[in-house]
Amino acid sequence: MLWAARAAGLGASWQELAAQDIITAREAAGITRNERVLQDLRIRLHYLAGRREDRLVFDHQIEIARQLKLEGTGSLVASDLLMRRYYLAAKAIWRFNQILIANLYARIVPARERKIRSLDADFRMVDYTLDLCDESLFEREPGKILETFRRLQEDRGIANLSATALRSLSRALPRIDRAFREDPQNRRRFMDIVCGDRFTWTLRRMSRYGVLGRYLPAFGRITGQMQHDLFHVYTVDEHTLMVIRNLRRFRLPQFDLEHPFCSKLMQEFDAPEVLYLAALFHDIAKGRGGDHSTLGARDAERFCRAHGVAKADARLVAWLVANHLVMSSTAQKQDLSDPEVISQFAAHTRDERTLTALYILTVADIRGTSPKVWNAWKGKLLEDLFRSTRRIHRGDTDYAAKAIEAKKAEALRIFRQYVPDAGGHEALWKHFGENYFQRFETSEIGWHTRTLCLRPSPARAVVRARLSPIGEGLQVMVYARDQPGVFARITGFFERRQLDIAAAKIYTTGHGYALDGFQVLSRSREGEHYRDLIHQVEEGLATALAPDEPLGEAPTGRVSRWVKHFPFEPKVEIVRTRTGDAWQVFATCADRPGLLSAIARALLAAGLNLVDARVTTLGARAEDVFVVNGPALEHEAGREAFAETLRLVLDGRE
Repeated sequence: MLWAARAAGLGASWQELAAQDIITAREAAGITRNERVLQDLRIRLHYLAGRREDRLVFDHQIEIARQLKLEGTGSLVASDLLMRRYYLAAKAIWRFNQILIANLYARIVPARERKIRSLDADFRMVDYTLDLCDESLFEREPGKILETFRRLQEDRGIANLSATALRSLSRALPRIDRAFREDPQNRRRFMDIVCGDRFTWTLRRMSRYGVLGRYLPAFGRITGQMQHDLFHVYTVDEHTLMVIRNLRRFRLPQFDLEHPFCSKLMQEFDAPEVLYLAALFHDIAKGRGGDHSTLGARDAERFCRAHGVAKADARLVAWLVANHLVMSSTAQKQDLSDPEVISQFAAHTRDERTLTALYILTVADIRGTSPKVWNAWKGKLLEDLFRSTRRIHRGDTDYAAKAIEAKKAEALRIFRQYVPDAGGHEALWKHFGENYFQRFETSEIGWHTRTLCLRPSPARAVVRARLSPIGEGLQVMVYARDQPGVFARITGFFERRQLDIAAAKIYTTGHGYALDGFQVLSRSREGEHYRDLIHQVEEGLATALAPDEPLGEAPTGRVSRWVKHFPFEPKVEIVRTRTGDAWQVFATCADRPGLLSAIARALLAAGLNLVDARVTTLGARAEDVFVVNGPALEHEAGREAFAETLRLVLDGRE
């Protein structure tokens, strides 16, 4: 802006621009103050790095926070306070820039070339900006602040606020106080904005100009707040706006291709504002201490009651905020082939409307955490859980048995396209129990059957890979004699090939064969053809599973900066399964290369037999569940000893 002002001959410093009435003296002081924050950070970065360094990476945040004598609170560490200082300064400078741009434009462009059109007694259009007829409007009638944003929202011909309006808004922000928030007319204006078109566009501007944080003080407290949970890459306020953006995109037909099923459900949903409000409040209580879902639900309920939201919708908003993590946890940690899991989830979601709202919000939430967290496999898990639960809500209580019969019929149809022998599947299927048909998809069953029908008991491991039907990564089938260490060999091979396991299905046949399915994603395969990769996986993994092949060294890799500077305390929980014949081992920790292989080796060393595995990676955080059995866990002392051993493994110390 100073370069533009200097080129126009208007001044070379903020003080000179204030003397030219481009900005006020108060604005010049504000710009200078926030500019100093950035300059101070930049100079300290250069000294720390010993070179020009303009990235405030994790390595430097802790040291700079120490230099500035910032002290953390109960829920925020010192580096959080440092980053919040940066984000607030950057946001303030952004606001000042809007005023500067508008004023420079007004000074440089001749008055005769400007188009002015009166809208009413309060507002007018100046070129493509919304201007005030009286600069004191917001201070005389603070409610007109929300009216301004409602007009911005409704009129697509308005690009932004004028410099006069922006300056008046900045002065009037303190007028958005408790009395303002309790004014029924202001509450109606805010709900009009929530229910109107271009809600995301408007809400983002309300946030940037400081209005949203004043109208919702709880939102103001999360503005610029960092999240060190290893999978959110945005500040809490920015993540919230991203989730609302995703919901709006589901609502608009032009974005149907991004997520067709969610878009269809969202466009049919009777009250989209319910989902917008749930998204607005779902993380609003982060950083307060305690369960942010419960605290946020209370905030949401109070807001809905005060803003005249219908009772049923208000209850749904509060329920969604309180339960916004439940569906992702169920889909990624529970066995979705177990009818009891689906029945319990159906009871928890109560009805189809609640289920639909939770599904849409969950997808929008996960997609709004980080570009790396969402993948097609997570999308499929959530959609499968939604469809199974919806069948129960629609009265199909016997869906599980019907689904198995339908799977068998469709798998046979697929099989006979390749193998015309009508009974060619029988020798293989006699070794598979009903649980197999619950666990695997129809396309997988057909694939397994045509691949294995002529060799139901092979001496050498059979490994087959194909492009995943979900459109991302490879689907790998492993069929080999069950023996200790099979899972450790498989995970070690994938790790050495830099293939991440997104999902795993572990199954043991009636005649002692492991039939495992893996969804794997490549970390870096630039220039490598998928056919070459498939061949290498099939040949290499079959060789690694040979009985006389050594297990090999445990693969290792570099820990990310995030994990290094913000360590995540590993958690291990061991509980009996619902059926009582096995144990569930819940392992949560910071993800790192070789982690799954290290866990597999720990299970092998403890003499535990792996029954099932559910692998979940959220950014840099791993949340895995292993269903195991073995004598080591039958006594409490054994469970405590294994849990401690596994914690050391998760922490990288063993």
